[in-house]
Amino acid sequence: MNHILVIASVWPEPNSSAAGIRMLQLLQLFVSKQWRITYSCTASDSDRIVDLEAIGITKVTITLNTNSFDDFINNLQPNIVVFDRFMTEEQFGWRVAKHLPNTLRILNTEDLHCLRKTREETSKKGISFNNIYLKQQDITKREIASIYRCDLSLIISDYEMNLLREEFNISKELLFYIPFLFEYLSSNTTQNWLDFEERKHFITIGNFRHEPNWNSVLYLKEIIWPLIKKQLPEAELHIYGAYPPPKATQLHNPQQGFCIKGWAEDAQKVMKQARVCLAPLRFGAGIKGKLVEAMLCGTPSVTTTIGIEGMLGEDSDWNGFSKDDPEEFANAAVQLYKNQNIWHQAQQNGIEIINTRFQKEKYSAPLIEYIISLQKYLKEHRSQNFIGTLLQYHTMRSTEYMSRWIEEKNK
Repeated sequence: MNHILVIASVWPEPNSSAAGIRMLQLLQLFVSKQWRITYSCTASDSDRIVDLEAIGITKVTITLNTNSFDDFINNLQPNIVVFDRFMTEEQFGWRVAKHLPNTLRILNTEDLHCLRKTREETSKKGISFNNIYLKQQDITKREIASIYRCDLSLIISDYEMNLLREEFNISKELLFYIPFLFEYLSSNTTQNWLDFEERKHFITIGNFRHEPNWNSVLYLKEIIWPLIKKQLPEAELHIYGAYPPPKATQLHNPQQGFCIKGWAEDAQKVMKQARVCLAPLRFGAGIKGKLVEAMLCGTPSVTTTIGIEGMLGEDSDWNGFSKDDPEEFANAAVQLYKNQNIWHQAQQNGIEIINTRFQKEKYSAPLIEYIISLQKYLKEHRSQNFIGTLLQYHTMRSTEYMSRWIEEKNK
């Protein structure tokens, strides 16, 4: 039986973020194979953490830059380690490689942080994003190096898969496309949704600590919502999300129909009551949890090119509209809100996307099979990844000595 050690900087909060949903789905997949799992994390507890013990997972708090972690993994002896995000691999990867050289190392990217951060920078500077600029960024070099050092990286978006293959020439053997994993949306589920006339108002949802979400809220407040409100004076926009800061709650203005609701205990419940989801994302990466959740709740959406990235097949139509121009975005939102026929067709498109692009049955078994295959032929697999062994060699020295220095300094 496999024993997986997850090393993370945050505890999984599926009701707070798409990353939390993603991690919980991976954990549930591994649990379904009766693999033993230990989830270790450097963060403090919160009351929104999923109950790991309830699904048979051991929960451990770990510390950065201390040899107590070395003792911990030597006693635990996992045969698979999953790093949650590349920063965690940077911090702990050399220790795993040193003490557990025969352990399979997997990187769960969540999304490509370098892509998201570079898009954020170019958006705020008002310059065009391009792959040349992406390759120049330090965070890109760090994240790509982390992917090379690992035996396998899990990629949630096929756009990011293509980017890694075509722009960075990363071997397909080092990457595995594994999107969100959902059950089939059957008529038994969809017939229980509220219909068009039973729903009202607009909704947007997302963790306020995630910069693309906060930027989106400001964009709605300053530009888009006034354009919508002018055409739909009775409509309201309900803004949900975990960890709203004072600067967000200060935007609450019921007279303008701009309502900061904050944390939603049941995100699907509030999504199912809304008529249209708005997500004017100007930068980001990966798969957007709010848009997936909207489709799972039968709620059409208006978003941007960034929003739909990695979510559509060649012949599929969006769950509403994709518009980058603010006036076109607002007009599309009004049209979707008022036109029942367009709304119903958008809802059907969303069902089709979930049932063709994010099926648990389609992706779960191949991932498990590939992990088992890598374990069996790990030596041969690593021999074909010379860049990874080279980076591991230098990282084992530079990162180790920096960590040792911090450890001594902390004493």
